[in-house]
Amino acid sequence: MEILLLIRDIASIALMAVGIIFVLAGAIGVVRLPDFYTRMHAAGVTDTLGAELIVFSLILQAGFTLLAAKLLLVGFILFLTSPTATHAVANAAHRAGLNPLLSRHQPPHPRDAGNGEAP
Repeated sequence: MEILLLIRDIASIALMAVGIIFVLAGAIGVVRLPDFYTRMHAAGVTDTLGAELIVFSLILQAGFTLLAAKLLLVGFILFLTSPTATHAVANAAHRAGLNPLLSRHQPPHPRDAGNGEAP
């Protein structure tokens, strides 16, 4: 029985560590990336995954209790609301006229694709 508790603790620590790494990567992306849309992408993707991994590690630590059921509900709500909120904020910025920063690596316009011009 003690070996199962040890395996549970190791799995929980691993999930927590990976979740923290994802959250830190998202925070670094928010600071380092050049414009609003790439920052929103970094924050939305990595923070959702990082938070879910942290919640799953807490569920493992809680065991089969009412607390685990509540944490599962929190994880489900987070899974639904975080990407939705990210999309809503990015859509509001787009409607307000905030254009992405495309100073480098612009793809060719579709009308120029047949001309054989290099970007």
